[in-house]
Amino acid sequence: MADPSILVTFPTPSSSPFVIEHVSDEFTSVCPETGHPDFGSIVLRYQPTPADAPDSKGCVELKSLKLYYQSFRNEGIYYEAVTNAIRDHLVSLLEPEWLQIVTEWKGRGGIRSRIRADHGEVPSEYRG
Repeated sequence: MADPSILVTFPTPSSSPFVIEHVSDEFTSVCPETGHPDFGSIVLRYQPTPADAPDSKGCVELKSLKLYYQSFRNEGIYYEAVTNAIRDHLVSLLEPEWLQIVTEWKGRGGIRSRIRADHGEVPSEYRG
């Protein structure tokens, strides 16, 4: 299973609200039914807890996020489970104001998939 202990944080650099968006175009996992590789992209959006909040957990560090994503590489897991696991792990780590994960999967058999998992009050411009 993917290893969330790989994830590292750094302090939120601002007390003013801001949105972070990280895009990974090289995500891979394995279809649990066929054993074939699945290829997709992940968009992570979140608003970190302000730096001056007593419960601020910070922001996710990019190298650790990349290594975390790579820990799914040989995992037999459905698209929906990948998306929800990433959301749950990052929410637990960061405790953000809100967080959104959108995964988009390359077509296989003529079907492409897009999965979205939200936490908190995601702004309307990111819903839809």
